[in-house]
Parts: sequence; C-alpha cells; structure tokens
Amino acid sequence: MEVKSWTRPVIPRLPGHGESPRIFDTSTASLVAAESGDIASLYVCGITPYDAAHIGHAATYLAYDTLIRLWLDAGLDVVYAQNTTDVDDPLLERASATSVDWRDLAAEQTELYRADMQSLGLVPPDHFIAVTDMIEPIADAVSTLLDRGVGYRVDDDVYFDSEAASAASGWTLGDESRLDLETMLELSAERGGDPGRVGKRAPLDPLLWRAERDGEPSWPSVVGRGRPGWHIECSIIAEAFLPLPATVNGGGADLIFPHHEFSAGHTAVLTGAPLAAIYSHAALVSYRGAKMSKSLGNLVFVSKLTASGVDPRAIRLAILANHYRTEWEWTEQALDAATTRLARWQAWAHGPTATESVLAELRSTLANDLDTPGAIALIDARVESGLPADPTTVAALDALLGIRL
Repeated sequence: MEVKSWTRPVIPRLPGHGESPRIFDTSTASLVAAESGDIASLYVCGITPYDAAHIGHAATYLAYDTLIRLWLDAGLDVVYAQNTTDVDDPLLERASATSVDWRDLAAEQTELYRADMQSLGLVPPDHFIAVTDMIEPIADAVSTLLDRGVGYRVDDDVYFDSEAASAASGWTLGDESRLDLETMLELSAERGGDPGRVGKRAPLDPLLWRAERDGEPSWPSVVGRGRPGWHIECSIIAEAFLPLPATVNGGGADLIFPHHEFSAGHTAVLTGAPLAAIYSHAALVSYRGAKMSKSLGNLVFVSKLTASGVDPRAIRLAILANHYRTEWEWTEQALDAATTRLARWQAWAHGPTATESVLAELRSTLANDLDTPGAIALIDARVESGLPADPTTVAALDALLGIRL
C-alpha cells in the first residue's frame, strides 16, 4: 500500500522543449546527461519522520524538484519514487523520550512533511512508500541474499557480505562513493553502522535484518521476526516501483556513504542491474556556524517559517539562490533578500508587458547542472534593465523554478 502523497502543482506548458539536463554524478565525479530514453526515473531517499522538515531537507528536495521540472520541460515522462523510513532507531528513540507511540509520531510528522512540501510547491512522488508497507518483500530479499551466500547471520541478525557481493555481481565497495577505507570506516561509525561488532566478516558489512528486541516493533518473516536494515529498504522500494537502473538516485550528501553505496550493492546482487545510472547528492546546509542537525538542534523548520507568515515562495527563492552542490548557510538576511527579490519580481511581472523572452537562456542555464543561482541572476538582470515582463518568461519562472508570480 502506498502512503498518501500531496497535491501536484499545476505546471505551465512552455513553447517548444528544453534540453535534457546534465548533472553531476558522484560515482564518476563528472557531469553527465540525465536521460534514459523517453522516460526519466528518479528515486530520492525520504525522511525518517520523527521531527518536522527543516531547510536542509527542503534544499535537497528542491534540487530534485528542479530536475523533474526540467525533464518535464524536455518532453519526458517522469516516474518518481520516494520512501519514508517510518520505523528506525531515531524514530523509536524520539517516541520513547516523548512517551508517544512510534506509529502516531510517524503519522503526525509525515503529515507535516506533506504540508511543508505542498506549501513549497514541490512535485510529489508518483510512489510515496512507507517502509512498514514493504516488510514482506524486504524480508524475501534478505532471504534470497542468505540463499546466495551474500547474507550471513551474527546471532539472529543478518548482515550483507560485501566481499561475497563483489564476487557475485559487478558491484565493488567504493564504486559509488569513491571513498577510501579509512573514510568509510569513520562514516560507518557516524551514520548508523556498527564496524566494531564482533562476529561480522568485515567491519563495513551493513545490517540487512535486525532480529526482534524487547520493546521494539518487529514483524514475522521468512528470516525470523524482526525489522529491516536501512539500506535494503531503499533498494527494494526502488526495484518495486521504478525501472532499473533508475535514471537518478538522489539525496543529501550525507547519504553517499554508507546508504547509497550499500543500496547500490544490494540491488546489484539481487537484480544483476545497477540501482541507478547517476548518483546525485545535494550539499548540506548550515545554520549558526554548523551543519543543520537534529542532534545539534540548530534547525530552521519550514512549518514554523510559514506559520509566522513567511511566503513559501520566498523560502523557495532563498534556497534556489544557492547551487544545490555548494554548501551554504541559512541566515535571516538570506530570507530577507529573497523576500525583497520576490516583491521586486512580482511588481515587474504585473507591470507593462513585452514580447521578448529569456526562455532559451533560462533553459540553457538550468540544464547545466541545475544552475538555479544563474537562472535567478538572469531574471534579476532582466528586471533591473527596465525591460518589461513578458508572459513566456513569467510562465517559465513558474514551470522551471516553481515561482508563481
């Protein structure tokens, strides 16, 4: 069963077609054409719904919203899948700390996430999938990996044998992330791995299935009662709802390793195909001198901004003023600048009209690795030149940047 998504924005049709975008592929460290025939497919890792969506989340999802809009403008059909990790350690810990049932917390925060994404005008996924609705196919996949000798047990937990996976498929540890062993070990320890667990065949081998623990949710399955590991969730959801390889697998830069690395490995062994043709990652956003982090508590929430009266279009403009692959810091000054820009653009759009558009320049700029700052600069220059607005450019701002004036 799929989770309810949110209402799709109406996207204007523009004359002609734009070009397919080129985006940066982490696995090759190069700009590549994001295209795969007439259908473009996208998998973006979703939230763990234990707290509201913050500006860092919004920046990631806006990057891939821009990609979707460019694909649509190029005349492609788009299939988009996103998960919600509605059972995981952080969610369970927050539920316990606040004496709330974990299912209620997940449902509440997922609903808030939907509202935030809709307020920002993001194109919703065609398939919005909760991990708890995929327990059986995930467990079946873990059973297959055990049968093929690529999964193994430590006590009652099941782990992925990275060395055996490499021998059984075209995947090799480090293919997607391009990281050295020392860095991978550090990141594994920081990001939910357990490199020091006794009994594992190799320190980096990730958990496929967590056996039942007292006080934790669990499900009966062919591999025993328990719940899924993190990386196998996205692997199975992508396989179930997208043609493989997906055109793009996207997410924040903190997912490069271990999450996307091992999701790719699981898919390679299970299907014989790569998870994606392109692995794309959005830079992390800082606030008050440090990366936005739930552990640090230095978060700016979309819902709180809009509740205080901030126009969601200004939030969108403030984010799009930064290139998606460049780390940046959210400030009140940046939001003020975006609010001023929005007012200036609106006055321009509702003033005298002209016929000369900058559609071709907008398309070309955005197709170059989703260059939203360059696109904003083009419109700023047009407004400041004194040239009147034209209907095509105004429609393009809505269609390509999601800014309806």
